[in-house]
Amino acid sequence: MSQPSATHLNETHDPSLTSWVARANDNEVGFPIQHLPFAIFREQGTSQAFRPGVAIGDQIIDLAALASLKPFDGQAAVALAACTGTSLNALMALGDAHWSALRLALSRALRKGAAMQAQLEPLLVAQTRAQYSMPAQVGDYTDFYISIHHATAGGKQMRPDAPLLPNYKWVPIGYHGRSSSLVVSGHDVLRPVGQLKPATPDGDPTFGPCQRLDYELEMGVFIGTGNPQGTRIPIEQADKHIFGLCLLNDWSARDIQYWEYQPLGPFLAKSFATTISPWIVTREALEPFRIPFSRPATDPQPLPYLMSESVKGGGFYDIHLTAQLSTDQSRKAQVAPTTLTDTNLDQAYWAISQLVTHHTVNGCNLQPGDLFGTGTMSGPAPEQAGTFNEISIGGKQALQLPWGEERKYLMDGDEITLQGECVKPGYPRLSFGQASGRILPAVI
Repeated sequence: MSQPSATHLNETHDPSLTSWVARANDNEVGFPIQHLPFAIFREQGTSQAFRPGVAIGDQIIDLAALASLKPFDGQAAVALAACTGTSLNALMALGDAHWSALRLALSRALRKGAAMQAQLEPLLVAQTRAQYSMPAQVGDYTDFYISIHHATAGGKQMRPDAPLLPNYKWVPIGYHGRSSSLVVSGHDVLRPVGQLKPATPDGDPTFGPCQRLDYELEMGVFIGTGNPQGTRIPIEQADKHIFGLCLLNDWSARDIQYWEYQPLGPFLAKSFATTISPWIVTREALEPFRIPFSRPATDPQPLPYLMSESVKGGGFYDIHLTAQLSTDQSRKAQVAPTTLTDTNLDQAYWAISQLVTHHTVNGCNLQPGDLFGTGTMSGPAPEQAGTFNEISIGGKQALQLPWGEERKYLMDGDEITLQGECVKPGYPRLSFGQASGRILPAVI
């Protein structure tokens, strides 16, 4: 894989940096000084206000408490002062230069031998003691569809002779989701109820609990600075509007979806819950993991407004993604979860920066804290299927689980846990944490 351009890297990416926070230097922990992701947290069992924090090792730096000390100057000071509320929206609104300045100041303060160690040590909170909230107030949520393998697999079930619609290779496909039902990792998910497709062509629909409840392994993209309505974000500037990435599970009620999706697309089949991980990994932290944009030469190439030299040289990211399943039975027997999906964000057909540009090409205004979903990140291999709908081929074959059960779709008590990481030789491992949710029975 090609290395990112040196212009994308700075001293915060130096792989030799170590921290005075001991566990930050443990590769298994996954939160080194080169990482520094953001979350909103408070200590468990308290009535404290939720506030911004940055992960370092197995600890969290309390940014609201740090801001009261006013340790930085310039853009870093302005950015830190924005980290005192109950969301990251104020920080996101400041823009790329401020985010970078705060990252640099925190990196220098957390390095081994830093003069600020004595000031920062009392502000550490163990991650094991943290309770997380949504990292941002999400005004708008757009879910895309950027894995051609997922689009093809789903299309085959509905249109065997033409699984991929003609526009797919020309335009990033998306739909407007429901931001009010976004939840952070750890929230239970109530099995949805709705209208279900008739059993026969001339039959009537039925009403009841979803029977084909599914997960979708995706990534979330948080927008930082937006654009005024009626303007566009050009592809050359799109990266600067991306604050960071997280894990995202777009829970899906397939039987409800199959009845309602024509002609306008997903509605109640998607809006009951979407789970994200608490940690936002900044776009700057991901710079060492850029890889070139690639597409088969026989496919249409993106129209000029969606292509730039930066996209060609490093439009994709190398992020390893997994989805794991546990059940009531497996947890009772203390059996480890089984891996359902093992894939990578590099399976994308469209780059994240292209999503930003396309979303605004008609003059749509993005705002700080807006969230994109990438769509299910399936790959071509069976183990890369990112949904039960793909694994079971639309419910036609059951997956045998290691502890003796089988599944075509999710049952009550099942828990899905998404995980992500960036790994490359000679560089510390960056963890995305996890996004987990357990299915509860429907309420009729």
